[in-house]
Amino acid sequence: MRDKLEQLAQELEGTLYTDDTMRTLYATDASAYREMPLAVAIPADVADLKKLIHFARENKTSLIPRTAGTSLAGQVVGNGIITDVSRTFTKILELNKEEGWVRVQPGVIRDELNMFLKPHGLYFGPETSTANRAMIGGMVGNNSCGSNSVVYGSTREHLLEVKALLSDGTETTFGAIDTDTFHKKCEGPDNLETKIYQQIRTALSLHTNQEEIRKEFPKKSIPRRNTGYAVDMLLETAPFTAGTEEFNFCKLIAGSEGTLAFLTEIKLHVNPLPPKETGLLCIHFNNIDESLRANVLVMDFKPSASELIDHYILECTKDNIEQSKNRFFVQGDPGAILVVEFCRDNREDIKTICNEVETKLRAAGLGYHFPVLFGEDTKKIWTLRKAGLGLLSNLPGDEKAVPVIEDTAVAVEDLPHFIRDFNQILEQYGLYAVHYAHAGSGEIHLRPIINLKTVEGNHLFRKIAEEIATLVKKYQGSLSGEHGDGRLRGEFIRQMVGAKNYELLRQIKYTWDPENIFNPNKIVDTPSMNSMLRYEPGQVSPNINTIFHFPDQTILQHAEQCNGSGDCRKTQLSGGTMCPSYMATRNEKDTTRARANILREFLTHSNKENKFDHEEIYDVLDLCLACKGCKSECPSNVDMAKLKMEFLQHYYDANGVPMRAKMIGNYSRLNALASIAPHLYNGLVKNSITGAVIRKVSGFAAKRSLPTLHKTTFRNWFVRKWPKEPKGKTGNKKVYLFCDEFTNYNDTPIGIKAVKLLHKLGYRVEMIEHPESARAYMSKGLLREAREIAEDNVRIFQTKIDENTPLLGIEPSAILSFRDEYPDLVREGLRKSAQELSKHVYLVDEFLAMEAEKGNITAAQFTKKELHIKLHGHCQQKALSSPQYSKKILSLPANFTVEVIPSGCCGMAGSFGYEKEHYDISMKIGEMVLFPAVRNAAKGTVIAAPGTSCRHQVKDGTGVIARHPIEILFDSLV
Repeated sequence: MRDKLEQLAQELEGTLYTDDTMRTLYATDASAYREMPLAVAIPADVADLKKLIHFARENKTSLIPRTAGTSLAGQVVGNGIITDVSRTFTKILELNKEEGWVRVQPGVIRDELNMFLKPHGLYFGPETSTANRAMIGGMVGNNSCGSNSVVYGSTREHLLEVKALLSDGTETTFGAIDTDTFHKKCEGPDNLETKIYQQIRTALSLHTNQEEIRKEFPKKSIPRRNTGYAVDMLLETAPFTAGTEEFNFCKLIAGSEGTLAFLTEIKLHVNPLPPKETGLLCIHFNNIDESLRANVLVMDFKPSASELIDHYILECTKDNIEQSKNRFFVQGDPGAILVVEFCRDNREDIKTICNEVETKLRAAGLGYHFPVLFGEDTKKIWTLRKAGLGLLSNLPGDEKAVPVIEDTAVAVEDLPHFIRDFNQILEQYGLYAVHYAHAGSGEIHLRPIINLKTVEGNHLFRKIAEEIATLVKKYQGSLSGEHGDGRLRGEFIRQMVGAKNYELLRQIKYTWDPENIFNPNKIVDTPSMNSMLRYEPGQVSPNINTIFHFPDQTILQHAEQCNGSGDCRKTQLSGGTMCPSYMATRNEKDTTRARANILREFLTHSNKENKFDHEEIYDVLDLCLACKGCKSECPSNVDMAKLKMEFLQHYYDANGVPMRAKMIGNYSRLNALASIAPHLYNGLVKNSITGAVIRKVSGFAAKRSLPTLHKTTFRNWFVRKWPKEPKGKTGNKKVYLFCDEFTNYNDTPIGIKAVKLLHKLGYRVEMIEHPESARAYMSKGLLREAREIAEDNVRIFQTKIDENTPLLGIEPSAILSFRDEYPDLVREGLRKSAQELSKHVYLVDEFLAMEAEKGNITAAQFTKKELHIKLHGHCQQKALSSPQYSKKILSLPANFTVEVIPSGCCGMAGSFGYEKEHYDISMKIGEMVLFPAVRNAAKGTVIAAPGTSCRHQVKDGTGVIARHPIEILFDSLV
């Protein structure tokens, strides 16, 4: 087979991966399943897909179609060839505004499709919580929908036509056809397409089959019916039921999970844009039952969504860096919140209907708080709700809220009784389920907390699935509402639709795909649902000693927090920082998810004493810029920068520390030596000949400019010159200023202006002897050296810094180390001191913004001149603080306007962008948003950037000199 795969790789225009690393990265999706594929294909075009189909037929293997890989039921896990179209089939092909449709390739991202449609006044309605990375092909395969399905339905209702490759490689089109055309299709040539039409005509024309389908399939009143193939919906079309719509195989293809055909083009119906004004009525309840009874009444008011958030998720949001900011509307400690959305042309109409809802619910004794939110606040609420899935993976330890019966759908009026019965079943096993999501559609996502690593947990996983399947059948519901059958629910389809209907589904599968090459073992003939899980039952997690402390968990458990939801696959068009390297390459290998997967794989299964000693891990982690975006933007808060630092230290223990890593780690010491003769050093690095030699020896990119030294260090200026300068009246409030290594040697003028600014604003600035921040050591994984420095800093500052006397810093990556890494890096004896110290450490920007909010700094202290500023925030500032603090201080002068550039990482990331092998991708990251924003800035616009690396990147990428916000603010003093 290896020889055959090598031959296939040569025949494809795209790429075929057969190495263990790529196969491992594609062995999982966002579900609990894991199975090693034979290979991973990135087809370049339809011709490649035909070659892959031919290969699968000839070699008795299979193809598993895949886009973003965010499926929750194991739909894209399998032992065949994973065929990833997310990088190459990404075009929007045609828009017909008049007829209201768009034609796309399967790799188009849902949210980006809507960005394209918006200027035309159009909108593709079905959504998912993963809409900023979920792709249309996956949405069709899964028949996806989301919170707004009460208005827009599922993808099936919008699927007009597909171009598809059948299992024999022939290309065809499926769309709506009248009855005459349908019968002509059945009488066509003797080929696979004709057989497909003949089979469905025979099957659905039989009266006994019709009766059985109508009797056994879920209630028609349940909009989310995704159990098995949708023959119940196909039955309600013109050839079989009089007075109904035209026959269209797309009804069957939607929700078929890639088991019938391989889609190459998709034609979708699109709606006019929804009303401009949206309001959210966030109703607080004492418990789940109360909220579901209220939901039945709420639906009478025709909302566009009614979404549940339970107490457990609300608790999880308290400690989540990003989501804690989105809890602003929560009053008390509710047992549940129902988020009810109304879309109207104006806010007054929304307020009126919300008042009517509140009146009705209060009269029924339901609900205790009814806030109505508009504008930007609505985005925060939906972000909070959509984060539910990832937040549930954030539980410490091995017990997790597992996706086992989270997709059940029943009639809305049955929902309160169903959930009561559901919880009674769980109580028998001593379990509690997390409840969230689509109350308005009769579908609550329910996840019991189980440890799947244990034999007992594995058996419980199956037992709960069996019991709930029986309960769903009792209510004539759908076991799959929107997340698909896949490996998780396929086993129970026979029970859900009856034995006779199940055989009909098997006939459909094997008529379309007689060789079983398309995503086998999904929907029909699915193996036991508790087999092929990520964790083997009885699996014992290894004890791995680490330098970083991982609170309440091990390093392996921290990597395992990644559930595969793929938030790291969003592009720069969706905003945010995570994950810059993926945004540039669009390669699954460069996602945070891939990095977590490779760590989990080797830390679990490696037989080496040093489980980090694997080149495969190094390779996958190589393009991690340690931007910290994942620490805040990943719903599970997977801190890949921390994981990478830890990995590098242990990898170096086994393989030695490279010279360049030593040199970068010792950045401060080398600069201290060079600062003895700064003019000589600057002359050497600026000279084209000697500079080129330095770059080559150092392993830096030939095109990258090297940082120069200031003629004096910041510390020398503060000790020798600052006491002699006229300072005027000093303030009463004392602050300590941290002299970071970058400001000290390279950005001395910024440090000087920071001191003078603080002084003129009335603060007494102190600077004491202390070591560097250790940021450079940490960035290269030299954690033992970093720990010694961190501990020295904690000892020095722990008795000097408190809520009245803060420690301030200029360079984000340096000062934020006190808040981020230090508490987990220092040894146990200093950990409490480090944690307490971290509460009183601020960027100068943060401190001044907070002082301005208290009224201690006012606009009167600054110029009235006009200035427009474009601000690029530092990555760690975004993850651990906020660029809004920089914006606030730059907005203090009355006539300054500040625009935050919607950029993620600048691409430099400390030493990353200097390194020769990383230079190109560093510049590609900069070109995504930052560089164009700088180049297109109006004349006279000032570019602001708090990070020294960011300013260097802007200079190298655009030729523009960016300034620190402190410099700009100092120069604006009157």
